[in-house]
Order: sequence, then C-alpha cells, then structure tokens
Amino acid sequence: MTAEPAGPQPPSAADLAVVAGQLGRPPRAVTAIGHRCPCGLPDVVETAPRLPDGTPFPTLYYLTCPRATAAVSRLEAAGLMREMTARLTADSGLRASYLAAHLGYLELRRAAAARAGVRPPGDGAAGAAQAEPGSEVSAGGMPDRVKCLHALVAHELAVPGSNPLGKEAIAAAGRWWDGGRCVQPDLPERD
Repeated sequence: MTAEPAGPQPPSAADLAVVAGQLGRPPRAVTAIGHRCPCGLPDVVETAPRLPDGTPFPTLYYLTCPRATAAVSRLEAAGLMREMTARLTADSGLRASYLAAHLGYLELRRAAAARAGVRPPGDGAAGAAQAEPGSEVSAGGMPDRVKCLHALVAHELAVPGSNPLGKEAIAAAGRWWDGGRCVQPDLPERD
C-alpha cells in the first residue's frame, strides 16, 4: 500500500477536522499527519509525547481511520497478538527485528519530544539514554510482546519498513480503504 505524499506533514485545519470525525472527538496533541490512506485522508497521526497538561502520551503514532481500526481489531479478536508473541519467543531473528523497531520508536519519540519542547515519557530523572536497552516502554508491547496491533500498524504505516509485526498485520488486515473514505469531509477525492 502506498499513499502520497510520504512522510510526516504538519496537520492542516481540514486534517484535524477529518481526524475529529474519525475519532468522534477532538484529537489531542497532534503534531503531524504520519500517513495518509490511498483515499487521501489521514489514517495515522503523530502525537506529542506529552499532552498540553504534561500527561505522558507514549503513543507517538496513532491509528485514526475507523475502517483500519476495525480491521485491526478483528485481527486482535482472532488471536493474532498471542500468535505473534509466541513467535517472538521462538524466532530470534524476529525478536531482533522487533527490538530494532522498539529502539527506533524510542528515538523517533525522543526527536518528537525535542521538536515539541517537552520531556519524553519514561526519561525519569536520570534520562532515557541511561536506561537499559529494551527497558523503556515504547508502544504496542514492544519489545517483548504484542499488546496492541493498532500501535504496531500505525508505526509501520508512518515509518515503512520499521516494524515487522506491524507490516504483517497490515497485510492481514486487507484493503480497508476499498470502501471509499471513512468520513466525508469537504475535500476533493484523490486519484
């Protein structure tokens, strides 16, 4: 699946209105559009690592499209997270790739925190750089288990090639965008 344009983009007022429609509430602390669906609407947002009140918000990439969310929820209900977690235990190559995804996520979140002028979640008094590799919480259960496929899918959509289990879940979820736009904003259709 490809969407244009690639890479994070600052959210427009129209983007934020779409995301509000997708979520059924105003979005919080959106700093960028992490990915767009082939229909042209945002389906992943990047959020600040802390909400405006200072509350930690560790989910850097948030899946917003209700059709994508439903497709991924069906995978979770079918037991895919348990299956993936079991594979992590048995497959050292997968485990190493998933650890790399986790460490990459932490670096991206630290960079997002720096751009937002906030302290990243989990840095504590000693600082995240002094934490043991793999001890800092990222998202989706990384690096030891699969806890939320939505977070892994959002990570892979926002940073293609970054998350092996997110990539698998995207493939398993199918083409959620085939039904057209999930919300109907006042925007032209994209080719």
